[in-house]
Amino acid sequence: MPGNATAVDSRRPLPQHRRTALRRRQIVTPSSEPGTLEIYRRTLLLLAREKALAVGLALAGVGVAVVQLAEPVLFGRMVDRLAEGAGAFGLIGLWALFGLAGILSSAVLAIAADRLAHRTRMAALSRAFSQAITLPISYHARSGTGAVVRAILSGTDALFAIWLGALRQQMTALFGVALMIPTAFSMDARMAVVLLVLGLVYLSANVLVVHKTDSGQRVVERVSGALYSRVGDVLGNVTVVQSYGRFAMEMNELRNLTSSLLAAQYPVLTWWGLLTVLTRAAATLTMVVIFAVGAIFAARGEISVGQIVSFGAFAGLLVGQLDQLASFVTNVFRQTPVLRSYFGLLDATAEVADGPDARPFDAPPKGHIVFDHVSYHFPDSDQGVFDIDFEVMPGQTVALVGATGAGKTTCLALLQRLRDPDSGAISIDGRPLPSITLAALRDNIATVFQEAGLFNRSIAENIRVGRPEATMEEIVEAAKLAEADDFIRHKPGGYDFVIGERGASLSGGERQRLALARAILKNAPILVLDEATSALDSVTEARIKRAIDRLRTDRTTLIIAHRLSTVADADLILVFDQGRIVERGDFDNLVRRGGLFARMVTEGAITTPKE
Repeated sequence: MPGNATAVDSRRPLPQHRRTALRRRQIVTPSSEPGTLEIYRRTLLLLAREKALAVGLALAGVGVAVVQLAEPVLFGRMVDRLAEGAGAFGLIGLWALFGLAGILSSAVLAIAADRLAHRTRMAALSRAFSQAITLPISYHARSGTGAVVRAILSGTDALFAIWLGALRQQMTALFGVALMIPTAFSMDARMAVVLLVLGLVYLSANVLVVHKTDSGQRVVERVSGALYSRVGDVLGNVTVVQSYGRFAMEMNELRNLTSSLLAAQYPVLTWWGLLTVLTRAAATLTMVVIFAVGAIFAARGEISVGQIVSFGAFAGLLVGQLDQLASFVTNVFRQTPVLRSYFGLLDATAEVADGPDARPFDAPPKGHIVFDHVSYHFPDSDQGVFDIDFEVMPGQTVALVGATGAGKTTCLALLQRLRDPDSGAISIDGRPLPSITLAALRDNIATVFQEAGLFNRSIAENIRVGRPEATMEEIVEAAKLAEADDFIRHKPGGYDFVIGERGASLSGGERQRLALARAILKNAPILVLDEATSALDSVTEARIKRAIDRLRTDRTTLIIAHRLSTVADADLILVFDQGRIVERGDFDNLVRRGGLFARMVTEGAITTPKE
């Protein structure tokens, strides 16, 4: 059994190998922001799950462009035939046929693109959600729940809009413009040059606006993220807001954020408004110039009326296609900050992952736990745990006590591989934790937190979290062992009663008993109790203690506790101070020793149940 640790300074500089380990275990995010083209490329690559259909829709868009281009040519020739007094019914019929084909093909393309984009959006949402719930608490604490939710929801909405635009419009518009230019030159090079110049002027206006709004849109996204984070933070603590009368202060902060958002948005919106004016002006100017130049050439007998009509239709089609392309491109630029957040979430990697040689337990573990000189230092902080060395035999109960921030919860997080140590090793039944898959490790540890961690679902669903395949009979039996069955049956609907967000419809003791029932149902060989009986009255604590006693029978149990009744029953008590174990032993020996633990008992840091 490891001996007593000696209290030494926990704030000394870390050696080089520990600093390297700290850098290695940080949440990894891209070192520089990806550009808009890279974001667009990644967006399109998400369609690869249905690659054949996506390529087919792109080719269909090319077909639509050909049909759309044929209409002005046929229309112009029909006008010339009519002007000559020749028969035009054949061309009229062909023109009508192309028009009908264009309408039908566009409708089919739109429906198929819609369905593909919707399916892929749901897949992208599921992927982001799966990623978010596997990232460590440190990521969510740094990013904020509101920002993470926004990255998922707004990000997938932006993906959907770009996919839809690319499949329905982009290919049609690109090939429409690409085919129109040689077609126009084959009809009349001079009119084609006029058309091309006016198209370039139109594109230049769009490029100017995109350039002017790029940095502004990034600011809008940053402020929007802060606004979402603030709203999520306040709504998550609405009881505190109400209890402390913070209505006016929180509303004032929200107004400040919305004012900042508007201040960032107004210049961007002004440029987009200017672009709308320029677009309409360009469309009008293009038509006027085409017909003016056409009239001059027609007066010289150098061009027919039908050709002028075709070029007028080309002008309208060109402006329409360029408008679609410009809208699509500007939309990509406007959505880029949101998509950066989405892909940033996908790219974030947790500090802990399965190694290539990790495998499950060969048999259910007995629960023999060893901490062998384990140290962990929090990034950008002088806190952590240092040289933690202890052993827990199968079936033993070990209590971890000490002041807040002494390192107790960090030790239990290291046991569950929520973090990896900088040095030292932790093993279960002789196997180092990295050699065990994360799924197998956590399947064999049942945890009851100080905060019960309940979902806004039925009581039965909350208990079933412990073992999703459990039958209703097993759920009821677990509730009985947790002394929860009686109060559950008095709720409307019993086990079908929906408990509200975080169990708001239950008392503190009821929430804790449901958490215990969940752990009982899991039936894991290792039990972790993190302040599971804190802040409870004596009657409720007595019920929960009886449930805990049943739960820890034949299980290796690690308890963080400040309750005398819980600590006194432990086989081993580890006393933490400033990240180190400074005392160890059973209750009576530690009290007789007259050290830190004895002072904690005398001064009330180790408490008796509340009456």
